[in-house]
Amino acid sequence: MKNLRHIVLLSFYDVCTPAEIKLVEDGLDALPSKIPTIKGYERGINNSPEKVNNGLTHCYFLTFYSEKDRDEYLTDPAHLAFKSVMKPYVRDLLVVDYWAK
Repeated sequence: MKNLRHIVLLSFYDVCTPAEIKLVEDGLDALPSKIPTIKGYERGINNSPEKVNNGLTHCYFLTFYSEKDRDEYLTDPAHLAFKSVMKPYVRDLLVVDYWAK
């Protein structure tokens, strides 16, 4: 089975507290249990010694089995509600989707 990867890279405002960052992380962590089209999920914080992350510090990696599944996730009420919670804390964001080979 082919996997559609949805990568979200982001950075938080410098004034964000650990509790605010945890609020965003917890919100993302909850999405797989709320949105059945998410087939895989993991996250982590950048630790690359190359220093070419352009300030993006956090990575969220979601897997879908089809573009339809991904599109349903994008418009799911739980995802849309999470985006409004996340918005005040996120300084920069980059999203890349690709079919894994």
